[in-house]
Amino acid sequence: MSKGWTRAAALLALLLAGCQRGMPPVAFHAEGRPPRLSDWHVVEARGGRLVLNRGVVPYDLNTPLFTDYAHKLRTIWMPRGVSARYDPDDTFDFPVGTIISKTFYYPRAADGTFTHVARTYDSSKDFAGEGLDLSRVHLVETRLLVRRADGWTALPYVWNDAQTEATLQRTGAVEPLTLVADDGSREDFNYVVPDESQCASCHAQDWISRKVHPIGPKARHVNKDYAYAGGVENQLAHLAKLGYLSGAPAPAQAPRDADWSDPKAPLDARARAYLDINCGHCHNAHGAANTTGLTLDWRTPEDRHLGLCKPPTAAGQGTGDHLFDIVPGLPDESILPFRMASKEPGVMMPELGRSTVHREGVALIKAWIAAQSGSCVAIH
Repeated sequence: MSKGWTRAAALLALLLAGCQRGMPPVAFHAEGRPPRLSDWHVVEARGGRLVLNRGVVPYDLNTPLFTDYAHKLRTIWMPRGVSARYDPDDTFDFPVGTIISKTFYYPRAADGTFTHVARTYDSSKDFAGEGLDLSRVHLVETRLLVRRADGWTALPYVWNDAQTEATLQRTGAVEPLTLVADDGSREDFNYVVPDESQCASCHAQDWISRKVHPIGPKARHVNKDYAYAGGVENQLAHLAKLGYLSGAPAPAQAPRDADWSDPKAPLDARARAYLDINCGHCHNAHGAANTTGLTLDWRTPEDRHLGLCKPPTAAGQGTGDHLFDIVPGLPDESILPFRMASKEPGVMMPELGRSTVHREGVALIKAWIAAQSGSCVAIH
C-alpha cells in the first residue's frame, strides 16, 4: 500500500467524520484572526443545537470560576498525532495546534423573554448529547484559546440575537441581561465580554512576560467524572485514552480539588478551591497581583500570605475601613469578603469577569473565615 494512498484514506476518514456532524473538520488557523467562530469548525449552531465537531472533547472543572452565574461549555481539540504533557501542578503543556473553547450561556427564563435568563445551577436541561439545546439556552459568547507557534492567542466571539453565528469582537462587548431566580426575583446587569488585552490580565501566568496561558486545564481542576455521550468517565482517564494527554497517573494518584458547592466536602477545602480558581491566577508570586503580598492559589500556606491578619498594601475605599484581609472568626471585619461583595469599580474583586455579586461564593468565604480560630489583637 503506497504512502500516498494511506494519506488520501486518512484525509477521507477525517472528512467523513466531520460530515457525520454536519460540518467540515476543525480548521486550525496558524495566524490571523478569523472573523467568525464557524471559520474554526469547533462548535457551531446547527439544527437547533450547538454542536461539537468530531474530536472536540468537552470537559468541566471541579470548582469553576464565577462569571455572573453564566453556565459554561468547555472543549479541547488537538491535531492528530500530538498530545498535551501532564503536569501535577500547573497547566498541561499543550502542543501547537490546540484549540480550547469556552462557551458562556444561560438557561432561558420561564417567561420566554430573550434577555431574561435563569439564575440557577441546574444544567440538566441544557444539553443535547454533548452539545447544547438552543431552545433552552441563551448563548452569549465563545472564547477561543489557540496554541500557535509563538504562544497562545485569545479570541472572543459574541453570538448574534438569532443564535446562529458568533463574530469576533476584539474590543469586547456589553449585553444587558436580567437574571431571574426561582422565586421570580430579578436582577438587571450588564454582561461584559472582555477585550483581547483584558484576557491577558487573567490568563498571564507571569506578569512580566504577560504571555497568555489557559487557567482551567490543570490536574486538580479536571480530575473528576464527566457524563460523555458514551458514558460517565474520569476526565483525566478519558483524555489519556483519546491520546490527548500523556504522562498522566491513574486519577486516584492525581491531585483533585474540592467542589466548592459540595456540602459533604470539608469547608476549608471548598473555600481554598474557590479562592484558587477565582483569585489564584492573579494573586500568586508571579501574577498581576504579586505586589499585594496576598497569595490565594492552592500552594499558599495558611498564614499571613493567605491574608490572615495581613494589613492591606494600600488604604482607601477598597478596604472598607477594615484593618486586615482576613480576621479569624470575624468575616464582617475582613477585607476579602467585603471586596467580593462589592460591585463598585476600585473596590470589587475580582476586578474583571463579573458585574454581579456571587452571593453563594461570598457566603462560603464568610463561613470559612467565621470558622477560623485566632486573633489579630496582638498584631493590631
